[in-house]
Amino acid sequence: MDVTGKNIIVTGGGNGIGRALAERFAQEGAGHVTVADLDVENAADVADSVGGTAAGVDVGSREAIVDLVQSVERAQGPIDLFASNAGILTPGSIEASVDSWQKIWDVNVMAHVHAAHAVLPGMLERGQGAFLNTCSAAGLLTQIGSAPYSVTKHASVAFAEWLSITYGDRGIQVFALCPQAVNTNMTAGTESGGVAGVDGMLEPGDIAEAVIQGLAAESFLILPHPEVATYFQRKAGDYDRWIKGMRKLNAQFLPEMEKLIGS
Repeated sequence: MDVTGKNIIVTGGGNGIGRALAERFAQEGAGHVTVADLDVENAADVADSVGGTAAGVDVGSREAIVDLVQSVERAQGPIDLFASNAGILTPGSIEASVDSWQKIWDVNVMAHVHAAHAVLPGMLERGQGAFLNTCSAAGLLTQIGSAPYSVTKHASVAFAEWLSITYGDRGIQVFALCPQAVNTNMTAGTESGGVAGVDGMLEPGDIAEAVIQGLAAESFLILPHPEVATYFQRKAGDYDRWIKGMRKLNAQFLPEMEKLIGS
């Protein structure tokens, strides 16, 4: 996929990976970039820098996403690429509150569902369109220190798979972006970004570069940390061995992860 001339929405676009995506899409010649974020001031700053439009949006609300899509389509025409990037990290395990589980579920999973609900009918009618869902390597592996993050990121990968399997033969492209440690607000407070940092902390711009390459190659999985592919293969090849190895990492890195996610 070439983003030149495309009408693109980026959620969570006010900072971090979302900002880098918006900036890179604009550099690559996107026709228009809508920067959506709960923090409308940050969204406006990014939108101004890329010549796009800002929108204050709660991605966990279906009504808000539908309103966003309808507004963009009225102003800019059909949406070519919906980059569903917004995400949060919630600490905790079985003691995490129901409210905490619901909030992260709404942002990390249902936001992707709401986006598809809003734009898929039009894309299917036109026979073309694309989704870029930011999922995380935690969706393929796991996240030490956070059951809610692990579960919701696995679900986000599963939904992206389902979209691709169900609609891929009808002109719909789906991409699952699965980075490990990235230098964003989410990883602030640790030098390595936790256990994922064993393979290096990438900058948001590195992620945007990987996305452009992944879109061009039409790769379902976009892995800025290529090591993730090896880990994923090992997991599938010998699940028991992989879990034993992860237990060792859990013992080694849990204190740092608890610091990272505020447990």
